[in-house]
Amino acid sequence: MEGDCPLREAARLHDVALAEIFAGRLRAEGIEAQLFDSGFAGLLGGGQPGIRLMVPKADLAAAQARIAAPDS
Repeated sequence: MEGDCPLREAARLHDVALAEIFAGRLRAEGIEAQLFDSGFAGLLGGGQPGIRLMVPKADLAAAQARIAAPDS
């Protein structure tokens, strides 16, 4: 159940390399970031159903803002 999980999905990406880049940038800014389903997505080619970039609930808004404006 999502309410019990301390992590939230900040983004769903379809490129393993891009997911790793975003996770690394978030970590560099002090936001714990984890990738879920990255191995599975890579096996399917095209990234379906997607790689989930997960962050702590408290950092969700900041992470989504950073993802939306990656060059700022």
